[in-house]
Amino acid sequence: MPRKPNFDPAQAITNELIAILERGTMPWRKPWRAGGSSCPLRHNGETYQGVNNFLLTMRTLMSGYGSPYWMTMRQANELDARIRKGEKSSIVVYYGQSYKSGDGNTDQNLPEDTDGDRDNGARGIPFMKSYRVFNADQIDGLEQRFYPDADPVREETEAAPRPIAYMQSFFDAIRADVVTSGREAKYVPTLDRIYMPEFSLFKSAEAYYATLGHEFVHYTKARHRLNRSFGDARFGNTAYSREEIVADLGSLFLGQHLGYAPHTLENTAAYIDHWLRVLKSDKRAIFALSGDAKRASEYLIEASQQGVRHEAA
Repeated sequence: MPRKPNFDPAQAITNELIAILERGTMPWRKPWRAGGSSCPLRHNGETYQGVNNFLLTMRTLMSGYGSPYWMTMRQANELDARIRKGEKSSIVVYYGQSYKSGDGNTDQNLPEDTDGDRDNGARGIPFMKSYRVFNADQIDGLEQRFYPDADPVREETEAAPRPIAYMQSFFDAIRADVVTSGREAKYVPTLDRIYMPEFSLFKSAEAYYATLGHEFVHYTKARHRLNRSFGDARFGNTAYSREEIVADLGSLFLGQHLGYAPHTLENTAAYIDHWLRVLKSDKRAIFALSGDAKRASEYLIEASQQGVRHEAA
């Protein structure tokens, strides 16, 4: 009897994303705020990070879940709750390292953050594994705290969009060189400068700040910041596409922090092609690029906080 192949979470997740994108949509660009949270939450209230944040945000939007909480079947059972029959799980991943001793005979499976001694020159081998979770909306018997009321999505009430003070202050505190000029939003690395169209040209304030957030993520790639490079990036090639995906995901993570939704970026065929080109060529790309996007959003949040502290001093 042929041996069943091992489950490959990277390939399964990448195939899922490719299938969604080939339908011509990018669901993570829709506005959402499930149960008062703009981020997916673990059963204990901790926020999912990186690629798991992205994956569960996408699945929340596609399934229309109203709860931000996710948990394994075991965790649900420990809460005296049960997964409803026929409900489909969602894949998330985790990382660690397995340690093999220098003599080649002994495997030591230690947590990634273990600081203990490793005998015989043990060396770490990174691995990625997956597990499956369910949204609280798929589970019966949970306490009401897992179903908080959702905050309404911000809607533009003015005839013309107006700046949102706290969002503007966030970006101003970073002290980047931002110039209002023309009708194109872009970051120019040789000048280390962001160009933005006039605020009045955007259909909403959220559209403006989502676009600005996208360009600020590009701004983090400079050598004296995060030094992020995928090679010689020219419009349409793989290096260019990888950087655009980082900016897409970074804007999503930044928007969760600030309260804007990246739905204001267009679901253009060109952007979908960027994603498909990269995903079809590398099944692990989404995991690495999500990590880059997380670092970019965290860099910007810290830079803004430092700018505010400097102004207050």
